[in-house]
Amino acid sequence: MADAGNKESATIGGDEFTNTELENNKNNTMVQEGSTLLRRMEISVAEAEKRTGKNTVNMQEIFTVYLIETRSIDAITEGHNPAPDSLWRRYSEFEILRNYLLVTYPFIVVPPLPEKRAEFVWHKLSADNMDPDFVERRRVGLENFLLRVASHSVLSNDKILYHFLTEEHRWKEVVYETGFQAKADSRIKALSATFRVKNPDNEWSALEKEMGDGLQSAGHHMDAYAASVDDILEEEEHYADQLKEYLFYAEALRAVCRKHELTQYELEMASSDLISKKQQREELATGMVRTFSFKGMTNKLFGQETPEQREAKLSLLEEQIVQGEETVTEKTVECEEYVKGAWVDMQRFKEQKDRDLREALIGYAIMQISMCKKGIQVWTNAKECFHKM
Repeated sequence: MADAGNKESATIGGDEFTNTELENNKNNTMVQEGSTLLRRMEISVAEAEKRTGKNTVNMQEIFTVYLIETRSIDAITEGHNPAPDSLWRRYSEFEILRNYLLVTYPFIVVPPLPEKRAEFVWHKLSADNMDPDFVERRRVGLENFLLRVASHSVLSNDKILYHFLTEEHRWKEVVYETGFQAKADSRIKALSATFRVKNPDNEWSALEKEMGDGLQSAGHHMDAYAASVDDILEEEEHYADQLKEYLFYAEALRAVCRKHELTQYELEMASSDLISKKQQREELATGMVRTFSFKGMTNKLFGQETPEQREAKLSLLEEQIVQGEETVTEKTVECEEYVKGAWVDMQRFKEQKDRDLREALIGYAIMQISMCKKGIQVWTNAKECFHKM
């Protein structure tokens, strides 16, 4: 499924998002129209390795690192076969990259990471996050994440992603320099039993040869079927991982929707403030107060303002109204551009989801049909063996 993926100011959680920052985001990309990074570079998470070291509080810890390998496709097409460039990354660094992408591109459905700890255990997968099987599944999930991002028409051209893939030591400094942090604040076992009688009755011994061949053949068919169960479970775990990925996509979709609500709220607040300023200007100009206000009470108690005071206030209000109109215009454009960008990416995500889930569910159904056919054949063969006994 990974290969098929195509692949703030107002913010999520209180960060600001302006047109200037949108322009900065454009400047932070390696824009090549119609091109994605995956068309220019081979990317894989080749292996995982367990290491020990000291954490930020100087205590010994065990952690896992993942080997990212990249290679230029241009060099391959020119007939060369260079060794891939490689570097190691921890899971936490993948988290930093995804958080950066979430903050920088709030209108995009950013692909999810595999779970850091096993929250949904499927059949024989261990809940231990250092278990080799779990680490391998997470390696596959991290590779899938990179492939989806690198095949996305917008995300793939971000310079920070390129630094993540190519700069082992300077990458964190580069991503922190963007200031994004300030904006983000049952295992099934097959058992076979052999019954052996130490002192067989002579009457039964005569039947041993006749029954032995039939039992042995039936046992062979049953053992073969039992051995295939683990393979089936492996396939089911693969399909479960594909479905879990879309479970994790839910948070990314919620983030895009929350951001839209925030931009709409800011537009409404700016419009409300502009209406209020215009009403104040009209009241000052006409001397009529339409609603009860503290200003109206003070005028009645202490008298009207001098013409000079009124002119000064009117001048200030005019400036504030001009600024307010500019703000409303900016927020309107920002909201429209956000909706336009988010709608395009939502449609891309929907097509990706439909394609991936259709492929996964059809594959799962075919696997189940194959397993049922195999079971029917095993029981047919075993029945024939029993009839010969």
